[in-house]
Amino acid sequence: MISKNLLEKTLVSSGMNLDQLSMDKPVFLVFLRQFGCIYCKEALSDVQNILSELDKREISLVLVHMSSLEDSKQYLSKFGLEDALQISDPECLLYAEFGLIKGTMGQLFGLKVWSRGFTQMIKGNNYSLRPVGDGFQMPGIFIILNGEVKNMFVYNSIADKPDYLKLIDDVIKDLN
Repeated sequence: MISKNLLEKTLVSSGMNLDQLSMDKPVFLVFLRQFGCIYCKEALSDVQNILSELDKREISLVLVHMSSLEDSKQYLSKFGLEDALQISDPECLLYAEFGLIKGTMGQLFGLKVWSRGFTQMIKGNNYSLRPVGDGFQMPGIFIILNGEVKNMFVYNSIADKPDYLKLIDDVIKDLN
């Protein structure tokens, strides 16, 4: 369970905290893998593809990464996300607070990872030899509204592919 205190003390790049931000509209909090990972690149591409839908649904996007805010711009700019709200967490403390663990060998190097990874490389999402962050850190997605986590997706494998809009729509549907 994510505490209100944690949301209040977690500042985003705008200077607001997650609790404040979630009072205006839902927050789509995306914890990324390290920037050199092909699955991180896929997630950034997927988020880029739904930006207009996030705007339409009045959802605040916040990206959590293991890079500095300054260094993240070069990675995020490749996906048109350099102006997205961000949280820099190089020590992965916030990842741990949200229950996101370090991956096991199967979660990081299993058959599904290799199979989907090969497909991603064919699409041009190549792994960087210079990882930026903890390569063992698992990603996750949380939808926060009014200071509470309303929905989440915790990866079982780094090769999982969440349905971002369904996660959001499930929360919006419950509001109506």
